[in-house]
Amino acid sequence: MTKLNETVILITGAGGGFGQELTRQLLQAGSRLILADLDKTILDQVSEGIKKEIGTGEIIASFGVDLAEENGSGTLYNQVKALNIPIDILINNAGIGVFGRMDEVPSTKWEQLMQVNLLAPMRLSYLFVPDMIARKKGHIVNISSLAGWLAAGGMTHYAASKFGLRGFSEGLAKELKPYNVKVTAVYPFFSRTPILKSPQYGTLAGDNGGFPERFATDPALVMGRTIQAILRDKPSVFPDAAGKGFYILDRYFPQLLNWIIYNFSK
Repeated sequence: MTKLNETVILITGAGGGFGQELTRQLLQAGSRLILADLDKTILDQVSEGIKKEIGTGEIIASFGVDLAEENGSGTLYNQVKALNIPIDILINNAGIGVFGRMDEVPSTKWEQLMQVNLLAPMRLSYLFVPDMIARKKGHIVNISSLAGWLAAGGMTHYAASKFGLRGFSEGLAKELKPYNVKVTAVYPFFSRTPILKSPQYGTLAGDNGGFPERFATDPALVMGRTIQAILRDKPSVFPDAAGKGFYILDRYFPQLLNWIIYNFSK
């Protein structure tokens, strides 16, 4: 069972909706955090505000790094290594979204998405896993999405990145099991985070107002259940009722689910 008190945890995308909740709840659990996000100034403002609320835990350091850059993961790794503090848990939380028909989203945008959502978790795992193997201790947490199981129209690029992260997580878990290194993949539904306001392009954007926030889940609840799954070393978790429901439909009533997705996408 993974422990959180005094555990050193690296969180990417720490300034976003899920990242802020992870920071808050892990500090409450007594964890020692290393935070990373694109804009260090914003990250420091957010994290300092959270730390004032929470009297436990520690923020060891925060780093501004662009994980969309090919060398971004390496830069973050070197910054963390310079602290000379081994990482117990790596939470690959950073993610971005785009919405639009596959051929109408600019290639620079969807390639950037693939860098952040898929390649950065793979690169960071590649860099941090050897030390975990040597210590025979560690945990990789990949924040995927329900879109890692179901692909709706307009979300082809995003789903491709999350399907990929799902496959990476499943294979990595099997490879690391002999070394006592755990892997947890998380598949949340749409939650009230900035990703709901992702850029929209082309024909499918039209009058599309985006995902209705009234149907979105509470990020505090989603990350609370994610942390429980980490504690229990679960290989995968659907942290909200909506995600779990869609997953069950996909397994047992795929035609009904396809009908729902098609009509929802319209």
